[in-house]
Amino acid sequence: MAIDFKASRGATLGVEWELQLVDSHSRLLRQEARRVLAALPELSTGRENPKLRHEIMESTVEVVTDICHTVGEAVADLAETVERLRSVTEPRGIDLACMGTHPISGWQEAVMAPVRRYAELVEQMQWLARRIQTFGVHVHVGIRDAAKAIPIVNALACYLPHFLALTASSPYWSGHDTGLASSRAVVFGQLPTAGPPHLLADWAEFEEYMDTLLRAGSIRSIKEVWWDIRPHPDLGTVEIRMFDGIPTLREVGMAAALCQSLVTLFDQQLDRGYTLPRPAAWVVRDNKWRATRYGLDAIVITDDSGSTTPLRDDLYELIRELEPVADRLGCAEQLKVAGEVLEHGAPYERQRAIRAEGGTLEDVVEAAVTELAEDRFVNPREVAYGGS
Repeated sequence: MAIDFKASRGATLGVEWELQLVDSHSRLLRQEARRVLAALPELSTGRENPKLRHEIMESTVEVVTDICHTVGEAVADLAETVERLRSVTEPRGIDLACMGTHPISGWQEAVMAPVRRYAELVEQMQWLARRIQTFGVHVHVGIRDAAKAIPIVNALACYLPHFLALTASSPYWSGHDTGLASSRAVVFGQLPTAGPPHLLADWAEFEEYMDTLLRAGSIRSIKEVWWDIRPHPDLGTVEIRMFDGIPTLREVGMAAALCQSLVTLFDQQLDRGYTLPRPAAWVVRDNKWRATRYGLDAIVITDDSGSTTPLRDDLYELIRELEPVADRLGCAEQLKVAGEVLEHGAPYERQRAIRAEGGTLEDVVEAAVTELAEDRFVNPREVAYGGS
């Protein structure tokens, strides 16, 4: 089966940011995406590529950028749409937040979005789909040639723990601390076609594998392959789906800068005749688990023989390596936010710090609302002790 890859002109960007609808008083999720989107038809239905969309649950509104060329452009695009969204949610007593899961609301109370393909997904997956009240960020980066897509996906698989640990924001699930940095990675990862990408040889092997899945009835469309990193032929991109829900726009910009810089670096290396790294599948799986469990404190595997290094150290080195690329792309400032996260804490660490200071899970939600509204990291004492 031939799959047409609509190549991009360069390392263009598209970002999808899944936001929680949070009740202003109870701090529980509000299942009102249908009403919110209906109030903004010009953004949700009145265009070919809507900037506001349903996700599987009515507690979620997905904010989507147009095709952008720089991280700054993507961040501005998201900010403008969120401002429009807030003009509708605030009068309804709804605040916006973003975490990989909601610390308090149970998945049992979730309402499915009125979208046929989601109803079909639930019918097929049952409990696995009904509990996906999770939130994430997806970053698309344009690829100029289908032949580059699979090598770049393979190389990016080395960085699944880096992507996840920097943004892990779901230690809590249905009112309990899971002991994980990211429970979302586990909940969503249970879907049969989710998880780390299959490490294939080239585009022809990708086409053959997709054809096999279709013949076997495992999928009805290649869009049902929800790998953590996947080629997106219709958009001409590689899509990085590993990020947890990201609380601040600054951190979303960081994620986009990291992706655009890495893809650009790999694209240039291919042009120079280099062979990109293709890690062993067991290393990719093991490293994803380590970041899921330990976040930034993970000790990750660096080669097929089992050598290891602290993920924090590896991230500092990665940021330094990408600085020249980011500078040329105009996203050096956004990439620097990764250093701030390493210094002040990833989202899961900031959430647990609130609890350590005596705060409640409602306080954790309150902090997430503030972080998104004010685009800054909240000091745990601000929430737990009213700013004292």
